[in-house]
Amino acid sequence: MALILTHNVADFSLCAQMVRSIHHLQSPPASSATVVGTMQSLVIVGVSFVMMEPVTYATHRWVMHGFGMRLHRSHHRVIPKGRWEANDWFPVMFASVVMLGLAAGFNIASLSALVPVGIGVTAYGLAYAFVHDGYIHRRLPHVGRRSTRQLERLAEAHRLHHRFNGEPFGMLMPVIPAALKERAARPAHTASGSDPSQAPVEA
Repeated sequence: MALILTHNVADFSLCAQMVRSIHHLQSPPASSATVVGTMQSLVIVGVSFVMMEPVTYATHRWVMHGFGMRLHRSHHRVIPKGRWEANDWFPVMFASVVMLGLAAGFNIASLSALVPVGIGVTAYGLAYAFVHDGYIHRRLPHVGRRSTRQLERLAEAHRLHHRFNGEPFGMLMPVIPAALKERAARPAHTASGSDPSQAPVEA
């Protein structure tokens, strides 16, 4: 839990520090201050969204598959659709951190940069939930009925994670090592990462 909080707070702090550095530059004319402020906020939102992928990778690899495996193990087992998984406590904890950051950003002037950071992190979380829980695992109603090439690429990468219980740990921009592709192509290999091991979606 401490490491999860550290990752999220570090993400907040990094973006907040970037905004404070920008504000130390010469102030723009008053007529363009609102436009500049909006552009800065949009940049922070975008940077926060992108930065969440490596944060997700690190959290998934070293927390969920580390000391947090006691909770995450439920996600690598067959659970009837619609049922709560112990692994679902992770997004609850992540959302709590984001809400604390947004509350601080809205109420403490010096931490106002946490608002666009929180928006970016939330946008990533929604995209993650749509891809992972909706499209891949079919845990959200009416999601995943139609397949697309890009979403299928993400789903296939995640199936490899479930099959071998390792890489790729990323979600929206997964990197599949060449050695893993070769390993997956061996028909005689018996996987043991998940139950069932061949895919995270049960037929």
